[in-house]
Amino acid sequence: MTGSGHIFEDSALALKMAERAHLLAGRIGRPVSLMEVCGTHTMSIARAGLRRLLPRNMKLLSGPGCPVCVTPPGVIDGILSVARTPGVIITAFGDMLKVRGACASLEDCRRSGAQVQIIYSAQDALETARQNPRNRVVFAGAGFETTTPSAALAVMQARDEKLENFSVYPAFKLVPPALRALLENKTELDGFLLPGHVSSVIGLAPYSFVAGEFKKPCVVAGFEALDILHAVNLLLEQILAGEPKVENAYPRAVRAQGNPEATRVTNAVFTAATARWRAIGDIPLSGLAFRPDWSAFDARTVFEISEPDTPEPPGCLCGAVITGRAAPSDCPLFRTACTPADAKGPCMVSSEGACAAWYRYGDPL
Repeated sequence: MTGSGHIFEDSALALKMAERAHLLAGRIGRPVSLMEVCGTHTMSIARAGLRRLLPRNMKLLSGPGCPVCVTPPGVIDGILSVARTPGVIITAFGDMLKVRGACASLEDCRRSGAQVQIIYSAQDALETARQNPRNRVVFAGAGFETTTPSAALAVMQARDEKLENFSVYPAFKLVPPALRALLENKTELDGFLLPGHVSSVIGLAPYSFVAGEFKKPCVVAGFEALDILHAVNLLLEQILAGEPKVENAYPRAVRAQGNPEATRVTNAVFTAATARWRAIGDIPLSGLAFRPDWSAFDARTVFEISEPDTPEPPGCLCGAVITGRAAPSDCPLFRTACTPADAKGPCMVSSEGACAAWYRYGDPL
């Protein structure tokens, strides 16, 4: 089915699922707010026009599932300090180049002469270190549980190969502690669409507190529009039944136990530590720090970085957007002072950001 922004592989099935959502939401008979935690879900929902298809008493809110969006500006400024160090090559995913700290981005640094390279994996960063032995190569490591195993593996390989010019600037985040922080902050949410990629690594057990302690339904969802519609209906069924639980609607990629080997590799190099999230602040055990045995690969230690407490961009509502307290269109900068060509906040910068999704595919309201 195409038209009105809707794109589905099986239009008849999509319509049937949408009708089911309307039926369930009608039976619930009150406003329902669901949060998609993953930035890839955010982009899929916008691309398919799902918000226009779903019941009027139901909202899909974007959550803290975009790694660039949750990286606070002080961390960006710390990475910029390393980038300005003579002889350093910074390697980063493309979206990280555009997000600003206090007054500059990695892209600005590159224009000023800093060596900044776009990579697609931690292995690319490691290869850059191999090919540039006279430079110190730093991987700007922003990402969730899906990124950390490959980063840990790259560090292990660097030690085995005695590559002393490679290090990682750890800005990694963990999803379950962020969900706890949202729920403890009394956020008015009725359920969560859980990220498929992250869940393929950590499995289902780390989310059990959401349903058990906070009584909120949650469903792991795939990334096709039909996957998301299916997961939405499962959430509505849980709400209607009053029986919150953790369901897996993405069994073709997610196993209940996750990927134990990926978890083992991550835990061999990193340990959970307090991390600062944009707009949320410090969350205990929500980030990853190097274990003492691996500190020689910690760019913060190697370059003796002390991150500043950089304020948010004036007028920017990205913090409220990633915590489900505002829609992109609520921001006074959206589509005016803040556009993809001149982004003020990370939600407009990132290809997984809620503001970028709304800008590209249209405001659903």
